Amino acid sequence: MPKDDEPAEGRLRAEGRAPLSGAAPARAQVRRGRRRDRDDASGATAPRGRSDSADAAADRAGDRASGWASDRASDRASDRAAAARPMRRGSPLTRRILTVNMIALLIPILGLLYLGPYRDGLIAQELEALRTQGEIFSGALGEGAVEVLENGDEALNLVPARHMIRRLSDPSRVRARLFDGTGAMVADSRQLGSVGAVVQVEELPPPGAADDLVDPLTDFVGGVANLLDERRYELYSDPLEPTVEDFPEARAALLEGRIAERVRVEPDGDLILTVALPVQRYYQVRGALMLTRTGEEIEAAMGAVRVTIAMIFAGALVITVLMSLYLASTIARPIHKLAEAAERVRRTVGRESAELPNFSARDDEIGDLSAVLAEMTETLQRRLVEIERFAADVSHEIKNPLTSLRSAVETAARIKDPDQQKRLMSIIQDDVARLDRLISDISDASRLDAELSRSESAEVDLARMLAALTEMHEATRHEAEGDGADAKPPLTLSVAGDGPFLVRGTEDRLVQVFRNLIGNAASFSPPGGSIRLTLARRNGRIDAAVEDDGPGVPPAKLSAIFDRFYTERPESEKFGAHSGLGLSISKQIVEAHGGTIAAANRTDPAGRIRGARFTVTLPALG
Repeated sequence: MPKDDEPAEGRLRAEGRAPLSGAAPARAQVRRGRRRDRDDASGATAPRGRSDSADAAADRAGDRASGWASDRASDRASDRAAAARPMRRGSPLTRRILTVNMIALLIPILGLLYLGPYRDGLIAQELEALRTQGEIFSGALGEGAVEVLENGDEALNLVPARHMIRRLSDPSRVRARLFDGTGAMVADSRQLGSVGAVVQVEELPPPGAADDLVDPLTDFVGGVANLLDERRYELYSDPLEPTVEDFPEARAALLEGRIAERVRVEPDGDLILTVALPVQRYYQVRGALMLTRTGEEIEAAMGAVRVTIAMIFAGALVITVLMSLYLASTIARPIHKLAEAAERVRRTVGRESAELPNFSARDDEIGDLSAVLAEMTETLQRRLVEIERFAADVSHEIKNPLTSLRSAVETAARIKDPDQQKRLMSIIQDDVARLDRLISDISDASRLDAELSRSESAEVDLARMLAALTEMHEATRHEAEGDGADAKPPLTLSVAGDGPFLVRGTEDRLVQVFRNLIGNAASFSPPGGSIRLTLARRNGRIDAAVEDDGPGVPPAKLSAIFDRFYTERPESEKFGAHSGLGLSISKQIVEAHGGTIAAANRTDPAGRIRGARFTVTLPALG
């Protein structure tokens, strides 16, 4: 038997042909012992015509070359885009966490600073106290400042009235103004001398009462709170010679005899509270008393509460910022490190090993992300190694027929014998057909992953599918016998149990797996042998086995037969009829469906090999 890369002359001897005289050595790859593989990875018969096979091979090579160029252009565009997108030094996620937490803290704080109901309660209390004080004032004036005139009428005596107003208002820091029956102001606790004098008494804050730190903070917080206050009070004005017409509440007390109150605001924003009461004697209204008090105590109470809230807010803000930074450091920083590591992987993948930060010990989403990225990187590295190995295997497998083809073409140019030229042309056609088959199977294997990921999975009834394959095999076997061709071994199906035998997957690809296994079994079955399919369900998984009566598999090759381009075919089979990718593709399909495929030998009680068994195990549905 000739060896690999033997000249064409040796190949002719191996095939039982006469050697070509004067023929130059033609390189050819020949059989290397028994070779096991499927009939064909795609199930199609290789074209025999020289021009068709060569054109098809050239078209596929051109398509792959254009695809490679497109991928390289895409990689360069990706590199340029990554270069234009530098890694951030700051962390936008940290800023967002800080912003969200601060806004979440600021909203209730602003609501607390508003303190609308609390302020209304203080105002109501002050008005009630002012009203009570006014009733005492008006009662005293009615009893002690009303005199009886010579004509028997009663009128206010201004001298005692002024003294009483000044004496009563001084301790309580209340401004009291008295209006007579005509509506004119006749007494004012803040004015010295006669009515209408411009000298007024104003209370100054005590020395040293101002606080350079607290007062500005109080004013700022009060200003913010006033902006949030939707209520707008009437602006307070204080004419030099006021009358009841300037104060509606005093007019109501004088003319209607009822108690009236009003809340106003000064231009600087301070509150002014006023209560007007009628001055009566024996239910006769003799004048009107109006008491005025500033809202200093209210503002002081509000300011104290706001300062307390502001201090609490400052402390909460510090804690929030620290907690946000801690939260950001546990989220943004690991993600940033993972992003940097992923960028290094993108730049160095295929050239050197790049390790990702390991956060898998964290029991959260960051840990899950770290573990998944590490697995993805490992899978990517493994896939790149597989691609490199696949490329090397493809180069080796294609180089042999190309070398043989070139040698045969060079030899054909030197010989003149038509019979010898015809034999060389037969060799050339075989090599072209083998190249075409290799290219077809390599293309099928290279796009298998993408097709499996895009295809929609559905429920597949393995019992029904294997029954259809068995029926098809038997029908073609009988047709082959009728045409006088070599008889195929019979195929039987045995189903254990009632099922159901449902799996989730792509039926066309599963059919391809079992056609490959059945084809392999048929090619190795001896005359009179048979092929047996068995189907069983055990512990949530479905086992489908293909058995034959052939010579079995060398024990040392039970795992290697699933490698790409592994060939171990019968000696009687024509050279170059298989690419060596069938079982590799079958394993790839089964693993994509979450299953396993294994090879074993069938033995008799004496330990002699009686055939091979290929078992496909898939997860069951239901």
